Amino acid sequence: MKRRSTKSKSHSRWNKKLFAVLLLSFCFGCLVLMQTRYSQIRMILSSPPPFVQRPKIAFLFIARNRLPLDSVWDSFFQVDWGEASMIQAERILLKNALMDPFNERFVFLSDSCLPLYSFSYTYDYIMSTPNSFVDSSFADTKEGRYNPKMHPVIPVHNWRKGSQWVVLTRKHAEVVVEDDLVYPVFQQHCRRKSLPEFWRDHPLPVDGSKEHNCIPDEHYVQTLLAQKGLEEEITRRTLTHTSWDLPSSKVRERRGWHPVTYKMSDATPAVIQSIKDIDNIYYETESRREWCSSKGKPARCFLFARKFTRSAGLRLLNESVLGVSNEGIAEA
Repeated sequence: MKRRSTKSKSHSRWNKKLFAVLLLSFCFGCLVLMQTRYSQIRMILSSPPPFVQRPKIAFLFIARNRLPLDSVWDSFFQVDWGEASMIQAERILLKNALMDPFNERFVFLSDSCLPLYSFSYTYDYIMSTPNSFVDSSFADTKEGRYNPKMHPVIPVHNWRKGSQWVVLTRKHAEVVVEDDLVYPVFQQHCRRKSLPEFWRDHPLPVDGSKEHNCIPDEHYVQTLLAQKGLEEEITRRTLTHTSWDLPSSKVRERRGWHPVTYKMSDATPAVIQSIKDIDNIYYETESRREWCSSKGKPARCFLFARKFTRSAGLRLLNESVLGVSNEGIAEA
């Protein structure tokens, strides 16, 4: 009887020790788990916030060879951020820019364009609207640019005219790149006529009637968007200022063919300010006046201006009238 009691007490002590060991193990495990979770929380709190990619704007320069104003544009981009036809070139530029999924706007600029404001102002202006900026007017078909052979693929009521210096949303850029209907018609029925200034290199053809100059770069994007029923998604003006000196030429046919070129002597703060002050655009062919706005409020019309020589651009940059930094820019 005594042996059974002793055995029972021994078993009870063993159970208590086992319970104590299990309890200590549980507590130790809880401490280790808490310490691990605490370390994880500290690591999360001390880590920088996840990077959120800001939508970008792709600037697409249509240039013959080099950019004479590259110094100006290099400064502009550092403010806030450390036989192919013309339209074929535009499509190639867009196709490559679309490879970056963060490019949300696509700005066409010439090799003689200048930025009038800082990058941040330009970015906010362009991104403040879901629309593309496309200068688009109902073209006067009497001027002979529309080729009747384009019908019925491109009916005359969809023929549009405007500046090639457009700003496209990603949706509209994709429409241009994926177009396999309108572009082939332009290729087939829109041939540039031989111009007098190129006689030395390309003599005039014997039968000039086979050439039909519809100026494709001034019609393609506008006509394509009209064809697709997307005109409600565009702001019908360009953001690039061009000065056309119509009375300067004595030859009537030559008037208005080329924009005014601003040389170094022309590049003054007053000229830039006069362009910045423009707040409306009048379209004679439609008797339409377009008042410019941004974010629902009256605003200046233009973010860029052309046609400036390299020396003119550097002068304006050094005089700090373009809204860009001129640090590190040397005379060239």
